[in-house]
Amino acid sequence: MSELPKCPECSSDYAYEDRGQFVCPECGHEWSQHSGVEDSGAKVVTDANGNPLAEGDTVTVIKDLKVKGSSSVVKVGTKVKNIRLNLEGDHNIDCKIDGIGAMKLKSEFVKKA
Repeated sequence: MSELPKCPECSSDYAYEDRGQFVCPECGHEWSQHSGVEDSGAKVVTDANGNPLAEGDTVTVIKDLKVKGSSSVVKVGTKVKNIRLNLEGDHNIDCKIDGIGAMKLKSEFVKKA
């Protein structure tokens, strides 16, 4: 018999398994057997070095990037402050770059500053 986890809400030792979920009889909280830090289903956006990125981070561009529809180029070493993560699509960073304006970047072309 495997050891059942404690309730994440009230830390009760009396949690039981019911149809693919764990249930706490003391507080009534239910959670998936597969819910954990690794299996939470949340996407993690990482930079070119594998470091996780978060909302509001500052990143540095590691490659010259052409701006689509313009003759501008985002140069290597450009710092981008206060990024926003966008988990939809392949351009997963929304930002504003001085002199260029609002842009979407791929996280593989930046590193955490």
